[in-house]
Amino acid sequence: MIQEIPNRANRGYIGSMLICNLLLFRFKGPWHVKDLYEAVMSKDTFAFSSASLRSLRLEQEFQDWEDARQALAHRRALTRAPLPPAPRRPERRQQGPLARTPQLCRDPVVHNTFLCGDITRVYAVLRDPAMVYALMETVQEEMVWAPEMGMWTLASKTKQTSALRLAAGRGHAACVEELLFRGAEVDASPGGGTALHDACAGGHATCAQLLLSHGANPNCLNADGNAPLHLCRTAHTFQCAEALLQVDGASVNVKSRDTELTPLHVAARQGLEEHVALFLCHGAEVSTRNREGETPLNAACAGAERPMEAGRYLRVVQRLLGAGADPCTAGRKRHTPLHNACGNCCPRIVHILLQHGAHADAANCAGYTPMDCLLQVVEDFPDQQPEEVARCILNYGAPPTSPKVRSKMLKLCCLSPLTLEVMLNSYDIIPPCEYWIDFVPEELLKEHQVFFESARFMSGQPRSLQHLCRYAVRRHLGALCHSVITKLDIPSCLREYLLLATEGQLR
Repeated sequence: MIQEIPNRANRGYIGSMLICNLLLFRFKGPWHVKDLYEAVMSKDTFAFSSASLRSLRLEQEFQDWEDARQALAHRRALTRAPLPPAPRRPERRQQGPLARTPQLCRDPVVHNTFLCGDITRVYAVLRDPAMVYALMETVQEEMVWAPEMGMWTLASKTKQTSALRLAAGRGHAACVEELLFRGAEVDASPGGGTALHDACAGGHATCAQLLLSHGANPNCLNADGNAPLHLCRTAHTFQCAEALLQVDGASVNVKSRDTELTPLHVAARQGLEEHVALFLCHGAEVSTRNREGETPLNAACAGAERPMEAGRYLRVVQRLLGAGADPCTAGRKRHTPLHNACGNCCPRIVHILLQHGAHADAANCAGYTPMDCLLQVVEDFPDQQPEEVARCILNYGAPPTSPKVRSKMLKLCCLSPLTLEVMLNSYDIIPPCEYWIDFVPEELLKEHQVFFESARFMSGQPRSLQHLCRYAVRRHLGALCHSVITKLDIPSCLREYLLLATEGQLR
């Protein structure tokens, strides 16, 4: 039959296939393609074309790759030790438009398979090789504002991702490893982000290391303009940040596309002390500015909004100042770190900023000083020692409020009698109390009866000679008040009196 075929190349191809079939039928055992290839090549009965030899060679390469993958999977099952890089899958060229267009998958069962990381089901899904590159598409109903209708309405929004992104975002390292073995593109970004972005955002260090070992780009920006380092925003992402910075070419000063934030800005804003220390050790610039002109120090002072987190934000501020951050650097609106710290009513942060040279009387573009920022939030932080912030600012040279706004500012202090006492002690004469005492709640009037009675009695009257001496000393020292008085060899009670310590009444 073969002799009747005139084409020599066809005779060679059919001959090789006949020999393969005869060998499989003769031995009836599990033959590798490599064995068949060697057996065929040892025969000189038929003439083989280049097409038939290439086909056998490609099948041999794929069989070798499959053997290596199974051996590595077996080793992974026996030990938890770090694995060597996976063998690269041999590339098989495909022809036609189907090779360039990834398959679209909307099956929720397939999505959940990669989300759950069930490796047995993953193997079953990946029997179809196209699923490695498939686009996972979901359609969600979301509330969107319709300007033409003037109301909120439901709209369908289509989102795309990939099997690699789904597995990496949930921390399924075995699934990620399997997909990479099968040739998944490590930097593919369906939906606007890569698998490395998802792994870092979720704090899955093992997945991040796997992706980086397979060539993932650590500086790639997602659709929102953020690099993977920008997404390390929680304490449990520290190992991901470490893995990213260990890669050659990773930039610790990479900026986001729109806001021009660096990873140090993000870590400082979140109060992540270990992240800040890591970035500083890798050369992060403390003086870099974002689009609003603010430094990481300003971001840290703005982020300290909760009293229970003040301690870690204080340590972040100390690290930034120790690395050379300038506390006087203001953004485009001339808002300094001290403005932010006073606006969040953080006494210890305010004190350390003033110790490092922050200006207590600096005004922003709206004309507000740090004292103005404090008085506007006293009612929001009555239990966060706003009186200590007021003392600190006044002792470092902040002038008392002007008579034009004095009554307005005193009204803002009514919910904190101790802060009100500090402010009144910065004047030589107590201003008339009828402009602000009516705003004091009845329960506070009863609780601090002695103080409010003394304020009402002293209203518009000359202060004691002792207070007038204190006022004169403080006015003479000005911005040097704290640094000079703390060095005087005087009794501690007198020192505290000069520094406006509260007593619970006015004299």
